[in-house]
Amino acid sequence: MEGAGGFGLTSRLGPGIIAALAVLALDQASKAWLLFVFDIARRGAVAVTPFFDLVLAWNTGISYGWFQGEGAAGQAVLLAVKIVAVIVLAIWMARSRTLLATVALGLIIGGAIGNALDRFTYGAVVDFVLFHVQIGGKPFSWYVFNLADVAIVAGVAALLYDSLLGVPAAKAP
Repeated sequence: MEGAGGFGLTSRLGPGIIAALAVLALDQASKAWLLFVFDIARRGAVAVTPFFDLVLAWNTGISYGWFQGEGAAGQAVLLAVKIVAVIVLAIWMARSRTLLATVALGLIIGGAIGNALDRFTYGAVVDFVLFHVQIGGKPFSWYVFNLADVAIVAGVAALLYDSLLGVPAAKAP
């Protein structure tokens, strides 16, 4: 299949597939290391810097822990939704016209698959990054997240940039 500029579908998808596989590998490796080598469950929270801790949080919900109390049926529905989302994103990636959009969609796909694998393997997503700060003696913390979440947010930001500020598509004659 030929695409714009004479590039085949495979050569257009390559950077997105590489991004997805890299995110998936780094995400799963970081979680495996934290769980089985570093043994974060036994250690508990570990202060890395004054504003960053490693913690173990099992997220049974979706983004930011929403819908956590839905049980096994809810977990199955969330997994099914992720599968459909990955398929839709892969179709979008196959049709994308810019390198930035292709890589961004690969980041999102890799992150979604990484978190879906957690849900399938552990029944919850493994989250471990906690940023926090004290302002005026009052503590403020962000949600606990993981590398898959970072990739998803970066992918969405790149898609927004590409769609709002990226190079406009060439007009057909």
